[in-house]
Amino acid sequence: MSARAALRRTWVLVLAVVVVTVAAGVGLGLWATGGDGDGGGPAGASQDTAAGPSPTPTPSPTRWYPLSKAPRTIPAVRSHTPARGPGWKPEKGLRVVVSDGDLADEGRLLAGELGMSYAGETADVRAGDVRLALSGDEGADPESYTMTVRGGRVTISGPADAGVFYGTRTLKQEVRRGGAAPEGVVRDEPAKPVRGLMVDIARKHFTAAWIEDRVRELGDLKFNQLGLHFSDDQGFRIESDSHPEVVSRDRLTKAQVRRIVALAAQRHITVVPEIDSPGHLGAVIDAHPELQLRSAAGLAPQGAIDISKPASAEIVDDLLKEYAELFPGAEWHLGGDEYRALMVSNPAATYPQLATAAREAYGSGATVSDLTTGWLNDRAATVRALGRTPRAWNDGFFRGTSVRPADDLRVAYWTGKEIGARPPAEYLGAGRKLVNYNDEFLYYVLGQPLTFVYPTGQRIYERWTPLVVRGTQAVPSKYDDQILGGSFAVWGDLPNSQTQAQVAAGIRMPLRATVQKLWDPREPALSWTEFRALADRLG
Repeated sequence: MSARAALRRTWVLVLAVVVVTVAAGVGLGLWATGGDGDGGGPAGASQDTAAGPSPTPTPSPTRWYPLSKAPRTIPAVRSHTPARGPGWKPEKGLRVVVSDGDLADEGRLLAGELGMSYAGETADVRAGDVRLALSGDEGADPESYTMTVRGGRVTISGPADAGVFYGTRTLKQEVRRGGAAPEGVVRDEPAKPVRGLMVDIARKHFTAAWIEDRVRELGDLKFNQLGLHFSDDQGFRIESDSHPEVVSRDRLTKAQVRRIVALAAQRHITVVPEIDSPGHLGAVIDAHPELQLRSAAGLAPQGAIDISKPASAEIVDDLLKEYAELFPGAEWHLGGDEYRALMVSNPAATYPQLATAAREAYGSGATVSDLTTGWLNDRAATVRALGRTPRAWNDGFFRGTSVRPADDLRVAYWTGKEIGARPPAEYLGAGRKLVNYNDEFLYYVLGQPLTFVYPTGQRIYERWTPLVVRGTQAVPSKYDDQILGGSFAVWGDLPNSQTQAQVAAGIRMPLRATVQKLWDPREPALSWTEFRALADRLG
Protein backbone atom coordinates (compact mmCIF):
# COMPACT_ATOMS: atom_id res chain seq x y z
CA MET A 1 0.00 0.00 0.00
CA SER A 2 1.33 3.40 -0.94
CA ALA A 3 1.84 6.06 1.71
CA ARG A 4 -0.94 8.18 0.14
CA ALA A 5 -3.47 5.26 0.29
CA ALA A 6 -2.57 4.49 3.89
CA LEU A 7 -3.12 8.11 4.88
CA ARG A 8 -6.52 8.17 3.12
CA ARG A 9 -7.68 5.01 5.00
CA THR A 10 -6.63 6.49 8.33
CA TRP A 11 -8.74 9.64 7.72
CA VAL A 12 -11.78 7.59 6.72
CA LEU A 13 -11.62 5.59 9.98
CA VAL A 14 -11.27 8.74 12.08
CA LEU A 15 -14.22 10.38 10.34
CA ALA A 16 -16.40 7.29 10.87
CA VAL A 17 -15.64 7.26 14.59
CA VAL A 18 -16.55 10.95 14.88
CA VAL A 19 -19.86 10.48 13.05
CA VAL A 20 -20.89 7.51 15.21
CA THR A 21 -19.92 9.31 18.39
CA VAL A 22 -21.87 12.47 17.49
CA ALA A 23 -24.94 10.49 16.45
CA ALA A 24 -24.90 8.51 19.69
CA GLY A 25 -24.44 11.67 21.71
CA VAL A 26 -27.36 13.41 20.07
CA GLY A 27 -29.57 10.39 20.58
CA LEU A 28 -28.62 10.12 24.23
CA GLY A 29 -29.12 13.82 24.64
CA LEU A 30 -32.62 13.70 23.18
CA TRP A 31 -33.70 11.02 25.64
CA ALA A 32 -31.84 12.43 28.61
CA THR A 33 -33.39 15.87 28.46
CA GLY A 34 -36.99 14.67 28.18
CA GLY A 35 -37.83 14.15 31.87
CA ASP A 36 -41.29 13.93 33.37
CA GLY A 37 -43.40 16.97 32.62
CA ASP A 38 -41.27 18.16 29.71
CA GLY A 39 -43.26 16.42 27.01
CA GLY A 40 -40.61 14.12 25.46
CA GLY A 41 -38.85 10.80 25.81
CA PRO A 42 -40.20 7.94 27.93
CA ALA A 43 -42.03 10.29 30.31
CA GLY A 44 -44.26 11.42 27.47
CA ALA A 45 -45.12 7.87 26.40
CA SER A 46 -48.33 6.07 27.25
CA GLN A 47 -48.60 4.10 30.47
CA ASP A 48 -51.28 1.93 28.92
CA THR A 49 -50.79 1.68 25.17
CA ALA A 50 -52.17 -1.78 24.51
CA ALA A 51 -55.74 -0.57 23.91
CA GLY A 52 -54.94 2.91 22.61
CA PRO A 53 -53.26 4.44 19.58
CA SER A 54 -49.53 3.95 19.24
CA PRO A 55 -47.71 7.05 20.43
CA THR A 56 -45.77 8.88 17.76
CA PRO A 57 -42.14 9.47 18.81
CA THR A 58 -41.70 13.14 19.47
CA PRO A 59 -38.41 15.03 19.82
CA SER A 60 -37.78 16.30 23.31
CA PRO A 61 -38.76 19.96 23.90
CA THR A 62 -35.22 21.26 24.11
CA ARG A 63 -33.52 23.76 21.85
CA TRP A 64 -35.11 21.96 18.89
CA TYR A 65 -38.43 23.76 19.73
CA PRO A 66 -38.82 27.50 20.27
CA LEU A 67 -40.66 28.70 23.35
CA SER A 68 -44.39 28.52 22.74
CA LYS A 69 -46.51 31.61 22.24
CA ALA A 70 -49.68 32.43 24.15
CA PRO A 71 -52.82 31.10 22.47
CA ARG A 72 -54.97 33.53 20.51
CA THR A 73 -58.53 33.22 21.78
CA ILE A 74 -61.63 35.34 22.38
CA PRO A 75 -61.67 36.39 25.11
CA ALA A 76 -57.89 36.44 25.54
CA VAL A 77 -56.44 34.21 28.25
CA ARG A 78 -55.18 36.08 31.29
CA SER A 79 -51.86 34.21 31.71
CA HIS A 80 -49.74 31.77 29.71
CA THR A 81 -46.43 30.28 30.84
CA PRO A 82 -44.53 29.26 27.70
CA ALA A 83 -42.63 26.00 27.30
CA ARG A 84 -40.73 24.15 24.61
CA GLY A 85 -42.56 21.38 22.87
CA PRO A 86 -44.74 20.40 19.94
CA GLY A 87 -48.03 21.26 21.58
CA TRP A 88 -51.13 19.11 21.10
CA LYS A 89 -53.55 18.40 18.27
CA PRO A 90 -56.76 16.37 18.31
CA GLU A 91 -56.72 13.13 16.34
CA LYS A 92 -59.28 10.44 15.73
CA GLY A 93 -58.83 7.72 18.32
CA LEU A 94 -57.54 10.00 21.05
CA ARG A 95 -59.56 10.21 24.24
CA VAL A 96 -61.24 12.74 26.49
CA VAL A 97 -61.28 11.40 30.04
CA VAL A 98 -62.52 12.85 33.32
CA SER A 99 -61.34 12.46 36.88
CA ASP A 100 -64.80 13.17 38.28
CA GLY A 101 -68.18 12.02 37.02
CA ASP A 102 -69.57 15.54 37.46
CA LEU A 103 -67.57 16.56 34.40
CA ALA A 104 -69.23 14.05 32.08
CA ASP A 105 -71.23 16.71 30.22
CA GLU A 106 -68.13 18.79 29.59
CA GLY A 107 -66.18 15.72 28.50
CA ARG A 108 -68.81 14.46 26.07
CA LEU A 109 -69.29 17.90 24.53
CA LEU A 110 -65.56 18.43 23.96
CA ALA A 111 -65.02 14.94 22.57
CA GLY A 112 -67.82 15.42 20.07
CA GLU A 113 -66.54 18.83 19.01
CA LEU A 114 -62.96 17.64 18.46
CA GLY A 115 -63.78 14.29 16.85
CA MET A 116 -62.34 12.31 19.78
CA SER A 117 -63.76 9.48 21.85
CA TYR A 118 -65.18 10.04 25.32
CA ALA A 119 -63.78 7.42 27.70
CA GLY A 120 -65.53 8.57 30.87
CA GLU A 121 -64.13 8.52 34.38
CA THR A 122 -60.82 6.68 34.44
CA ALA A 123 -57.41 6.96 36.08
CA ASP A 124 -55.35 5.33 33.33
CA VAL A 125 -53.18 7.54 31.13
CA ARG A 126 -52.62 7.26 27.41
CA ALA A 127 -50.76 9.27 24.84
CA GLY A 128 -52.79 12.17 23.49
CA ASP A 129 -55.33 12.22 26.34
CA VAL A 130 -57.30 15.31 27.29
CA ARG A 131 -58.10 15.01 30.99
CA LEU A 132 -60.71 17.12 32.78
CA ALA A 133 -60.39 17.34 36.55
CA LEU A 134 -61.73 19.21 39.56
CA SER A 135 -58.93 20.82 41.55
CA GLY A 136 -60.67 20.96 44.92
CA ASP A 137 -59.53 24.54 45.52
CA GLU A 138 -62.60 25.85 47.32
CA GLY A 139 -61.21 29.36 47.75
CA ALA A 140 -60.67 29.99 44.04
CA ASP A 141 -63.03 31.63 41.58
CA PRO A 142 -65.35 28.81 40.43
CA GLU A 143 -65.02 30.12 36.87
CA SER A 144 -61.22 29.90 36.89
CA TYR A 145 -59.21 27.09 35.33
CA THR A 146 -55.70 25.89 34.57
CA MET A 147 -54.84 24.19 31.29
CA THR A 148 -51.53 22.36 30.96
CA VAL A 149 -50.24 21.14 27.59
CA ARG A 150 -47.27 18.87 28.21
CA GLY A 151 -45.92 15.48 27.21
CA GLY A 152 -48.36 15.09 24.34
CA ARG A 153 -51.35 15.42 26.67
CA VAL A 154 -53.70 18.13 27.96
CA THR A 155 -55.04 18.57 31.47
CA ILE A 156 -57.78 21.08 32.24
CA SER A 157 -58.59 21.56 35.92
CA GLY A 158 -60.64 24.01 37.92
CA PRO A 159 -62.34 24.36 41.30
CA ALA A 160 -65.78 23.84 39.71
CA ASP A 161 -67.25 22.48 36.50
CA ALA A 162 -67.84 26.00 35.15
CA GLY A 163 -64.13 26.74 35.13
CA VAL A 164 -63.32 23.40 33.53
CA PHE A 165 -65.91 24.14 30.83
CA TYR A 166 -64.25 27.47 30.06
CA GLY A 167 -60.95 25.65 29.76
CA THR A 168 -62.49 23.39 27.13
CA ARG A 169 -63.62 26.49 25.24
CA THR A 170 -60.05 27.75 25.20
CA LEU A 171 -58.80 24.40 23.91
CA LYS A 172 -61.50 24.30 21.24
CA GLN A 173 -60.50 27.74 19.98
CA GLU A 174 -56.79 26.90 20.06
CA VAL A 175 -57.17 23.95 17.73
CA ARG A 176 -59.85 25.49 15.51
CA ARG A 177 -59.16 24.86 11.81
CA GLY A 178 -56.24 22.49 12.26
CA GLY A 179 -54.13 24.46 14.72
CA ALA A 180 -52.43 23.15 17.81
CA ALA A 181 -52.71 23.98 21.48
CA PRO A 182 -49.33 25.51 22.38
CA GLU A 183 -47.08 23.85 24.94
CA GLY A 184 -47.23 25.46 28.37
CA VAL A 185 -49.68 26.41 31.09
CA VAL A 186 -52.71 28.71 30.83
CA ARG A 187 -54.12 30.18 34.03
CA ASP A 188 -57.33 32.05 33.42
CA GLU A 189 -60.35 33.57 35.13
CA PRO A 190 -62.91 36.29 34.37
CA ALA A 191 -62.67 39.82 35.67
CA LYS A 192 -66.47 40.09 36.03
CA PRO A 193 -68.98 37.48 37.24
CA VAL A 194 -71.84 38.73 35.00
CA ARG A 195 -71.29 38.46 31.24
CA GLY A 196 -74.60 38.59 29.44
CA LEU A 197 -76.72 39.00 26.35
CA MET A 198 -80.34 40.14 26.73
CA VAL A 199 -82.81 39.57 23.90
CA ASP A 200 -86.20 41.24 23.62
CA ILE A 201 -88.30 38.34 22.39
CA ALA A 202 -91.53 40.16 23.26
CA ARG A 203 -91.55 42.83 20.56
CA LYS A 204 -89.85 40.60 18.00
CA HIS A 205 -90.55 36.90 18.04
CA PHE A 206 -87.34 34.89 17.82
CA THR A 207 -87.54 31.17 17.13
CA ALA A 208 -86.32 28.59 19.58
CA ALA A 209 -83.68 27.46 17.08
CA TRP A 210 -82.29 31.00 16.80
CA ILE A 211 -82.09 31.33 20.57
CA GLU A 212 -80.37 27.94 20.84
CA ASP A 213 -77.78 29.07 18.29
CA ARG A 214 -77.10 32.14 20.44
CA VAL A 215 -76.69 29.90 23.49
CA ARG A 216 -74.01 27.88 21.70
CA GLU A 217 -72.29 31.06 20.55
CA LEU A 218 -72.40 32.57 24.04
CA GLY A 219 -71.01 29.40 25.60
CA ASP A 220 -68.02 29.31 23.27
CA LEU A 221 -67.31 32.95 24.14
CA LYS A 222 -67.55 32.36 27.91
CA PHE A 223 -70.69 34.41 28.47
CA ASN A 224 -72.69 33.16 31.45
CA GLN A 225 -76.11 34.85 31.23
CA LEU A 226 -78.89 35.05 28.66
CA GLY A 227 -81.70 37.47 29.46
CA LEU A 228 -85.13 36.91 27.92
CA HIS A 229 -87.44 39.94 27.99
CA PHE A 230 -90.59 38.06 27.02
CA SER A 231 -93.44 40.37 28.06
CA ASP A 232 -94.11 43.84 26.68
CA ASP A 233 -96.79 45.94 25.02
CA GLN A 234 -96.44 44.12 21.70
CA GLY A 235 -96.45 40.54 22.91
CA PHE A 236 -96.25 37.92 25.63
CA ARG A 237 -94.11 35.19 24.11
CA ILE A 238 -94.06 32.12 26.38
CA GLU A 239 -97.09 29.92 26.85
CA SER A 240 -98.83 30.17 30.22
CA ASP A 241 -100.96 27.75 32.20
CA SER A 242 -102.10 30.25 34.82
CA HIS A 243 -103.10 32.97 32.34
CA PRO A 244 -103.24 31.56 28.80
CA GLU A 245 -105.35 34.53 27.74
CA VAL A 246 -102.34 36.89 27.81
CA VAL A 247 -100.14 34.81 25.49
CA SER A 248 -99.46 35.93 21.91
CA ARG A 249 -100.00 33.71 18.87
CA ASP A 250 -96.29 33.68 18.01
CA ARG A 251 -94.71 32.29 21.15
CA LEU A 252 -92.37 29.72 22.60
CA THR A 253 -93.85 26.62 24.13
CA LYS A 254 -92.74 25.62 27.59
CA ALA A 255 -91.13 22.52 26.09
CA GLN A 256 -89.03 24.74 23.83
CA VAL A 257 -88.03 26.94 26.75
CA ARG A 258 -87.02 23.90 28.79
CA ARG A 259 -84.75 22.78 25.97
CA ILE A 260 -83.22 26.25 25.80
CA VAL A 261 -82.69 26.33 29.57
CA ALA A 262 -81.17 22.82 29.53
CA LEU A 263 -78.84 23.69 26.66
CA ALA A 264 -77.80 26.85 28.49
CA ALA A 265 -77.16 24.92 31.71
CA GLN A 266 -74.84 22.54 29.84
CA ARG A 267 -72.83 25.59 28.84
CA HIS A 268 -72.98 27.19 32.30
CA ILE A 269 -75.31 29.96 31.17
CA THR A 270 -78.10 31.16 33.45
CA VAL A 271 -81.28 32.22 31.66
CA VAL A 272 -82.59 35.38 33.35
CA PRO A 273 -86.31 35.99 32.68
CA GLU A 274 -87.94 39.40 32.68
CA ILE A 275 -91.61 40.24 33.07
CA ASP A 276 -91.45 44.02 33.11
CA SER A 277 -93.89 45.85 35.40
CA PRO A 278 -95.69 48.10 36.20
CA GLY A 279 -95.02 49.49 32.72
CA HIS A 280 -94.59 47.54 29.49
CA LEU A 281 -97.57 45.29 30.29
CA GLY A 282 -99.63 46.02 27.19
CA ALA A 283 -100.07 42.37 26.22
CA VAL A 284 -101.46 41.57 29.67
CA ILE A 285 -103.71 44.63 29.64
CA ASP A 286 -105.09 43.67 26.22
CA ALA A 287 -106.51 40.54 27.87
CA HIS A 288 -107.49 42.42 31.05
CA PRO A 289 -108.57 45.94 30.06
CA GLU A 290 -110.01 46.47 33.54
CA LEU A 291 -106.43 46.74 34.83
CA GLN A 292 -105.47 49.58 32.47
CA LEU A 293 -104.26 52.73 34.22
CA ARG A 294 -106.45 55.72 33.35
CA SER A 295 -105.92 59.38 34.08
CA ALA A 296 -108.49 61.71 35.61
CA ALA A 297 -109.26 62.80 32.06
CA GLY A 298 -109.85 59.19 30.98
CA LEU A 299 -106.60 58.81 29.03
CA ALA A 300 -104.95 55.37 28.99
CA PRO A 301 -101.13 55.46 28.76
CA GLN A 302 -99.77 52.51 26.81
CA GLY A 303 -98.61 49.50 28.80
CA ALA A 304 -99.25 51.00 32.25
CA ILE A 305 -101.15 48.85 34.72
CA ASP A 306 -103.13 50.45 37.54
CA ILE A 307 -101.09 49.56 40.63
CA SER A 308 -103.81 50.85 42.96
CA LYS A 309 -105.87 47.75 42.09
CA PRO A 310 -105.10 44.54 44.03
CA ALA A 311 -105.91 42.48 40.93
CA SER A 312 -102.93 44.02 39.14
CA ALA A 313 -100.51 42.63 41.71
CA GLU A 314 -102.29 39.29 41.72
CA ILE A 315 -101.90 38.63 37.99
CA VAL A 316 -98.25 39.68 37.89
CA ASP A 317 -97.42 37.55 40.93
CA ASP A 318 -99.27 34.61 39.38
CA LEU A 319 -97.00 34.85 36.35
CA LEU A 320 -93.82 35.31 38.38
CA LYS A 321 -94.62 32.20 40.41
CA GLU A 322 -95.55 30.16 37.35
CA TYR A 323 -92.34 30.88 35.47
CA ALA A 324 -90.11 30.25 38.47
CA GLU A 325 -90.47 26.56 37.72
CA LEU A 326 -89.47 27.12 34.11
CA PHE A 327 -86.43 29.29 34.90
CA PRO A 328 -84.51 27.73 37.81
CA GLY A 329 -81.60 30.18 37.77
CA ALA A 330 -80.85 32.42 40.74
CA GLU A 331 -81.45 35.75 38.94
CA TRP A 332 -84.72 37.49 38.06
CA HIS A 333 -85.26 40.77 36.21
CA LEU A 334 -88.33 42.72 37.39
CA GLY A 335 -88.13 45.61 34.92
CA GLY A 336 -89.54 48.64 36.74
CA ASP A 337 -88.71 51.17 34.01
CA GLU A 338 -90.75 53.76 32.15
CA TYR A 339 -93.93 53.65 34.22
CA ARG A 340 -95.92 56.33 32.45
CA ALA A 341 -97.68 57.49 35.59
CA LEU A 342 -94.37 59.02 36.62
CA MET A 343 -93.56 60.49 33.20
CA VAL A 344 -95.98 63.43 33.60
CA SER A 345 -95.40 66.75 35.33
CA ASN A 346 -97.90 66.13 38.16
CA PRO A 347 -98.51 62.41 38.79
CA ALA A 348 -100.80 62.97 41.80
CA ALA A 349 -103.15 65.28 39.93
CA THR A 350 -103.09 63.24 36.72
CA TYR A 351 -103.70 59.91 38.48
CA PRO A 352 -105.51 60.70 41.73
CA GLN A 353 -106.30 57.05 42.42
CA LEU A 354 -102.56 56.33 42.66
CA ALA A 355 -102.02 59.27 45.02
CA THR A 356 -104.85 58.04 47.25
CA ALA A 357 -103.47 54.49 47.29
CA ALA A 358 -100.01 55.83 48.19
CA ARG A 359 -101.32 57.74 51.20
CA GLU A 360 -103.38 54.76 52.37
CA ALA A 361 -100.38 52.45 52.15
CA TYR A 362 -97.53 54.66 53.35
CA GLY A 363 -98.94 57.69 55.14
CA SER A 364 -100.23 61.17 54.43
CA GLY A 365 -97.02 62.43 52.84
CA ALA A 366 -96.55 59.48 50.47
CA THR A 367 -96.28 60.06 46.72
CA VAL A 368 -96.94 58.13 43.53
CA SER A 369 -93.20 57.41 43.46
CA ASP A 370 -93.54 55.80 46.89
CA LEU A 371 -96.39 53.63 45.65
CA THR A 372 -94.37 52.59 42.61
CA THR A 373 -91.35 51.78 44.77
CA GLY A 374 -93.61 49.72 47.02
CA TRP A 375 -94.87 47.84 43.96
CA LEU A 376 -91.31 46.98 42.96
CA ASN A 377 -90.48 45.89 46.50
CA ASP A 378 -93.53 43.63 46.59
CA ARG A 379 -92.53 41.95 43.33
CA ALA A 380 -88.99 41.58 44.68
CA ALA A 381 -90.46 39.86 47.75
CA THR A 382 -92.34 37.48 45.46
CA VAL A 383 -89.24 36.32 43.59
CA ARG A 384 -87.09 36.41 46.72
CA ALA A 385 -89.46 33.90 48.32
CA LEU A 386 -88.82 31.73 45.27
CA GLY A 387 -85.06 31.85 45.92
CA ARG A 388 -84.24 34.46 43.29
CA THR A 389 -82.10 37.61 43.43
CA PRO A 390 -84.05 40.56 41.94
CA ARG A 391 -82.77 43.07 39.40
CA ALA A 392 -84.49 46.22 38.08
CA TRP A 393 -83.80 48.96 35.56
CA ASN A 394 -82.16 52.05 37.05
CA ASP A 395 -85.08 54.38 36.27
CA GLY A 396 -87.23 52.23 38.53
CA PHE A 397 -85.29 53.61 41.51
CA PHE A 398 -86.41 57.07 42.61
CA ARG A 399 -84.68 59.81 44.54
CA GLY A 400 -86.30 61.28 47.66
CA THR A 401 -88.96 58.64 48.30
CA SER A 402 -90.01 57.72 51.81
CA VAL A 403 -90.19 54.09 50.67
CA ARG A 404 -86.69 52.75 50.07
CA PRO A 405 -86.09 50.15 47.36
CA ALA A 406 -85.23 46.75 48.81
CA ASP A 407 -81.55 46.50 49.71
CA ASP A 408 -80.95 43.39 47.58
CA LEU A 409 -82.37 44.92 44.40
CA ARG A 410 -79.55 45.07 41.88
CA VAL A 411 -79.41 47.96 39.45
CA ALA A 412 -79.58 47.22 35.74
CA TYR A 413 -78.19 50.55 34.59
CA TRP A 414 -79.13 51.37 31.01
CA THR A 415 -79.59 55.11 30.65
CA GLY A 416 -79.39 58.62 32.06
CA LYS A 417 -82.03 59.95 29.68
CA GLU A 418 -85.26 58.83 31.33
CA ILE A 419 -87.21 60.65 34.06
CA GLY A 420 -85.90 59.50 37.41
CA ALA A 421 -82.63 58.21 36.01
CA ARG A 422 -79.68 59.37 38.08
CA PRO A 423 -75.89 59.23 37.67
CA PRO A 424 -74.55 55.73 38.39
CA ALA A 425 -72.42 57.01 41.26
CA GLU A 426 -75.61 57.71 43.23
CA TYR A 427 -76.58 54.04 43.12
CA LEU A 428 -73.05 52.84 43.72
CA GLY A 429 -72.48 55.34 46.52
CA ALA A 430 -75.52 53.90 48.27
CA GLY A 431 -73.80 50.51 48.21
CA ARG A 432 -75.86 48.92 45.46
CA LYS A 433 -74.50 46.31 43.08
CA LEU A 434 -74.89 47.15 39.41
CA VAL A 435 -74.97 45.43 36.02
CA ASN A 436 -73.84 47.63 33.12
CA TYR A 437 -76.27 47.85 30.16
CA ASN A 438 -74.97 51.24 28.95
CA ASP A 439 -77.28 52.23 26.09
CA GLU A 440 -74.52 54.34 24.55
CA PHE A 441 -72.48 51.20 23.72
CA LEU A 442 -74.47 48.05 24.44
CA TYR A 443 -77.96 48.67 23.01
CA TYR A 444 -78.81 47.13 19.63
CA VAL A 445 -82.22 48.70 18.95
CA LEU A 446 -83.88 47.43 15.79
CA GLY A 447 -84.62 50.19 13.31
CA GLN A 448 -82.40 52.67 15.16
CA PRO A 449 -85.28 54.83 16.50
CA LEU A 450 -84.80 58.12 18.33
CA THR A 451 -81.05 58.66 18.81
CA PHE A 452 -80.04 54.99 18.77
CA VAL A 453 -77.50 53.67 16.28
CA TYR A 454 -76.36 50.08 15.92
CA PRO A 455 -73.31 49.63 18.16
CA THR A 456 -70.05 48.49 16.62
CA GLY A 457 -67.60 46.02 18.04
CA GLN A 458 -64.77 48.44 17.37
CA ARG A 459 -66.30 51.19 19.51
CA ILE A 460 -66.89 48.77 22.39
CA TYR A 461 -63.41 47.31 22.02
CA GLU A 462 -61.63 50.65 21.94
CA ARG A 463 -63.74 52.91 24.18
CA TRP A 464 -65.91 50.90 26.60
CA THR A 465 -65.07 49.21 29.89
CA PRO A 466 -67.36 47.98 32.68
CA LEU A 467 -66.65 51.25 34.51
CA VAL A 468 -68.22 53.21 31.64
CA VAL A 469 -71.78 52.88 32.92
CA ARG A 470 -73.46 56.00 31.55
CA GLY A 471 -72.51 57.80 28.35
CA THR A 472 -68.78 57.72 27.69
CA GLN A 473 -67.45 58.61 31.15
CA ALA A 474 -66.13 56.04 33.60
CA VAL A 475 -67.17 55.98 37.24
CA PRO A 476 -64.36 56.06 39.84
CA SER A 477 -62.41 52.80 40.05
CA LYS A 478 -63.31 52.48 43.75
CA TYR A 479 -66.70 51.17 42.57
CA ASP A 480 -65.21 48.42 40.42
CA ASP A 481 -66.15 45.60 42.81
CA GLN A 482 -69.80 46.76 42.89
CA ILE A 483 -70.07 46.58 39.11
CA LEU A 484 -70.88 42.90 38.66
CA GLY A 485 -70.38 42.98 34.91
CA GLY A 486 -72.35 43.89 31.86
CA SER A 487 -74.90 42.80 29.31
CA PHE A 488 -75.29 43.51 25.62
CA ALA A 489 -78.98 44.00 24.76
CA VAL A 490 -81.08 43.49 21.62
CA TRP A 491 -84.33 45.48 21.57
CA GLY A 492 -87.15 44.96 19.07
CA ASP A 493 -88.57 48.48 18.83
CA LEU A 494 -89.07 48.21 15.06
CA PRO A 495 -89.12 44.43 14.81
CA ASN A 496 -89.32 44.11 11.02
CA SER A 497 -86.24 46.25 10.45
CA GLN A 498 -84.00 43.18 10.48
CA THR A 499 -84.43 39.45 10.07
CA GLN A 500 -83.18 37.02 12.67
CA ALA A 501 -80.15 36.29 10.50
CA GLN A 502 -79.37 39.98 10.21
CA VAL A 503 -79.58 40.41 13.96
CA ALA A 504 -77.20 37.49 14.51
CA ALA A 505 -74.73 38.97 12.03
CA GLY A 506 -75.11 42.47 13.44
CA ILE A 507 -74.34 41.49 17.02
CA ARG A 508 -71.50 39.07 16.19
CA MET A 509 -68.55 41.41 16.64
CA PRO A 510 -70.16 43.53 19.41
CA LEU A 511 -70.61 40.35 21.45
CA ARG A 512 -66.96 39.41 21.02
CA ALA A 513 -65.77 42.88 21.95
CA THR A 514 -68.07 42.98 24.99
CA VAL A 515 -66.89 39.69 26.45
CA GLN A 516 -63.26 40.61 25.86
CA LYS A 517 -63.71 43.68 28.06
CA LEU A 518 -65.68 41.75 30.72
CA TRP A 519 -63.20 38.86 30.91
CA ASP A 520 -59.86 40.65 30.78
CA PRO A 521 -59.47 44.06 32.50
CA ARG A 522 -56.20 44.87 30.74
CA GLU A 523 -55.81 47.01 27.66
CA PRO A 524 -56.27 44.59 24.73
CA ALA A 525 -53.00 43.34 23.28
CA LEU A 526 -54.42 43.17 19.75
CA SER A 527 -55.43 46.09 17.60
CA TRP A 528 -59.05 46.12 16.43
CA THR A 529 -57.96 44.95 12.99
CA GLU A 530 -56.08 42.03 14.53
CA PHE A 531 -58.98 41.20 16.85
CA ARG A 532 -61.47 41.18 13.97
CA ALA A 533 -59.17 38.95 11.92
CA LEU A 534 -58.87 36.57 14.85
CA ALA A 535 -62.65 36.45 15.20
CA ASP A 536 -62.94 35.59 11.50
CA ARG A 537 -60.37 32.82 11.85
CA LEU A 538 -62.08 31.33 14.90
CA GLY A 539 -65.48 31.44 13.23
